[in-house]
Amino acid sequence: MRWEVVAWAAVALLLFAAETLAPGAFMLWMGFAAAAVFLGVLLVPGIDLLWQVVAFVVLCFVSIQVYRTWFRGRGRVSDHPTLNRRAAHHLGRVVPVETAIVDGRGRVKIGDAFWVVAGPDLPVGTPVRVTGADGLVLLVEYAGPEHTG
Repeated sequence: MRWEVVAWAAVALLLFAAETLAPGAFMLWMGFAAAAVFLGVLLVPGIDLLWQVVAFVVLCFVSIQVYRTWFRGRGRVSDHPTLNRRAAHHLGRVVPVETAIVDGRGRVKIGDAFWVVAGPDLPVGTPVRVTGADGLVLLVEYAGPEHTG
């Protein structure tokens, strides 16, 4: 067996193993590049070492671009999209203003928790609808007279 064939097989296996120890997808795609060079060296004997390394570097760039273009960000859709986003649970909810909104800031009480809100200046008791969140600050708008108690 030729040394370069064994070396590229070892490099590919080491990169695949490194991916399992520190997942992040880049080592996996570099492993694919090393496996491709392994196949090239196995099937076409006599390729100069410099060209093997050049092929590996080029294939690394190409394979990582393939990953970034086609596979990154295409994960599974969660059945709980608001998990770990507490503020998102309240989108669309209508609640009364607990502390008047003055200069764009106030508070509402949802359940047993008080939330800082940002929206138009409104007096205590005015119904507001949660329309979004900026971190832990709920964005609200006037909900209209049909929601008054």
